[in-house]
Amino acid sequence: MLYYDIKEIKGNLIIEGLRDFNPKHIFECGQSFRWKKEDDSSYTAIANKRLINIKKQDDYIIVKNTNSDEWLNFWHGYFDLDRDYSYIKQNLSYDLHLVKAMEFGEGMRLLNQDPFETTISFIISSNNQIPRIKKSVELISNDLGEYIGSFNSVDYYSFPNAEKIASLTDEYIKEKYRVGFRSKYILETSNKIAKGEFDLNEIWSLSYDKAKEKLMELPGVGPKVSDCILLFAYKKQEAFPIDVWVNRVIKTLYLGESATKKDIENSKTKLFGDFSGYAQQYLFYYARELGIGK
Repeated sequence: MLYYDIKEIKGNLIIEGLRDFNPKHIFECGQSFRWKKEDDSSYTAIANKRLINIKKQDDYIIVKNTNSDEWLNFWHGYFDLDRDYSYIKQNLSYDLHLVKAMEFGEGMRLLNQDPFETTISFIISSNNQIPRIKKSVELISNDLGEYIGSFNSVDYYSFPNAEKIASLTDEYIKEKYRVGFRSKYILETSNKIAKGEFDLNEIWSLSYDKAKEKLMELPGVGPKVSDCILLFAYKKQEAFPIDVWVNRVIKTLYLGESATKKDIENSKTKLFGDFSGYAQQYLFYYARELGIGK
């Protein structure tokens, strides 16, 4: 567990001594879609019917719209603050490419997100771009979610449960939320979960391989989407989502252009050991921001 100091000053939290933490790297690394960039260092984030604004300033963090109890009881876990990322980086520092990637995204942490929201969000992410994914998730929340508060004159809503999405039609989902061909997958997956035909809680108790196999029973959930869900909602650090950027960076820096996705999947443990999920996320952010392999 990380040790840091929290002070409540004029309704805000001032957090000092928080290592390996930068909101820009956390929110812009592609793992989450419920955030809004207010300026270069300030981000408004929504999770589990809670709303905060968080800003890195010099060597401390300013958090608005919360209190120390809520921070410790929810946000501490959401931001994965029981995990020592310095230890992870130390264990990956034998790889010079990763050293550069970790320096680039030094403040990245893997968020612990809601499984249903993460499942639907990454179904939407298939062959899609982050601004469009964020917009679709926002449209779903604004239409079906509960009002949770406002910040900078913008109202925010929680992500709805499976039952609410399952009550809609394919056409409504497609047109209202701008999700294109993914609408049928969103509806069918929500139906399975709402009817109790698929239990997301079961995934927690399964091994990585079994959990991945199980998730791929859901419509619209293939190898990459299942790995995203497992890494960002279930703490399965073996998960290694292979999207276009990971495919490019692994080929460019490690395996060569002839490598297949299967080659990449089979090489992850040899390359990165027990921390392959973290390595993937550092490399993804590094490659996408710098255009490596493009």
